[in-house]
Amino acid sequence: MASFFSRIAIFRIFLLCSLCFSDFGFLQGVSSLGINYGQLGNNLLPPEKVLDLLSALRITKARIYDTNPQVLTAFANSGVELMVTIENAMLGQLSNPQAAFQWVTSHIKPYVPATKITSIAVGNEVFTDDDTTVLLSNLVPAMVSIQGALAQLGLDQYIKLSTPCSLAVLQESYPPSAGSFKTEVSGVMSQLLQFLQTTKAPFWINAYPYFAYKGDPNRVSLDYVLFNPNQGMVDPFTKLRYDNMLYAQVDAAIYAMARLGFNGIEVKVSETGWPSNGDENEIGATLQNAAIYNRNLLRRQLQNEGTPLRPKLRLEVYVFALFNENMKPGPSSERNYGLFHPDGTMAYNVGLSSVSTTSATTPSTTTSSVSDFSSSATKAATMEYHQSWVYWMLVCVLSFQVYMRRPF
Repeated sequence: MASFFSRIAIFRIFLLCSLCFSDFGFLQGVSSLGINYGQLGNNLLPPEKVLDLLSALRITKARIYDTNPQVLTAFANSGVELMVTIENAMLGQLSNPQAAFQWVTSHIKPYVPATKITSIAVGNEVFTDDDTTVLLSNLVPAMVSIQGALAQLGLDQYIKLSTPCSLAVLQESYPPSAGSFKTEVSGVMSQLLQFLQTTKAPFWINAYPYFAYKGDPNRVSLDYVLFNPNQGMVDPFTKLRYDNMLYAQVDAAIYAMARLGFNGIEVKVSETGWPSNGDENEIGATLQNAAIYNRNLLRRQLQNEGTPLRPKLRLEVYVFALFNENMKPGPSSERNYGLFHPDGTMAYNVGLSSVSTTSATTPSTTTSSVSDFSSSATKAATMEYHQSWVYWMLVCVLSFQVYMRRPF
């Protein structure tokens, strides 16, 4: 009899573990996917509606380009992981430890833990900014000061610091194994990498295969940059095969770090995307290409892929961007990277709620509203819920029968 009750206890433990590690009762999202939530527009949805949109998309990671109090307040208790950004112009001021402490006290501490701030981007593309010399001299000191402030407030174990870098910091990126940093940035880059290694923070890159295609469309394969089926390329030194440019760019950054003596730092993609419209000379900036790029990228994310160099480490990616932002300066493409129009209608359908079951075809334009998309996501989630429930019930029933049929 004791053996019988022992087996009942084992079965209960098995049932509990099965539920904990299954999708039962939870929406199945893409754990390595985030999105860039820029706010350079005068006609964007309020933060509360943006949160509803992210919930409908089942996206749980977002990056903003400031520390907007309205956004930080709206995202409280949502579970969405936020990366906030310190503007480049603030780096000089925040290199002072006292100023950094005051900044963290007023811009970060009031919102956590309710708002799940997990990363602070200290500047953006500092190494290639117009005011590079001044900014670079303040970058690492500012990061050290902010890290110290986080430690004083007991937040350093929850919030990581890094700085997104443009791929223009690379002297060589092809083939990936030839990856190296430009000589003029290698000094400060070494200091940055030492900081990241010490704090176990990732190296962030803004990677846009679109720019490579736009710059040389006759030599760069469109299928290669869009993740479409293609012959790919084989690195002649490592013999690793690459079937898309984004993964090659990430591995080039890994090799560049190794050349400076830093191994083991994780590389994450803080920005990547494709414009759906552009000026006449912006080759490849079309709605069709944008939809294909982002749909194929999402498909790869659902598979939790790593790069050829690090196949077992899933690549974390933040898509640029959530909205078309009508106040962004520069060419037309800059205002047309959004998956959504400012009012929440889709610029094009990448199938976020059904990408796991739909074939990779050329998506069409749609004007579905946020509520329509939310309804679609809810239906998909309901189907996943029932499928998961049935599966795990069968597993548990069969396991129970096996235990009960064995002799005591």
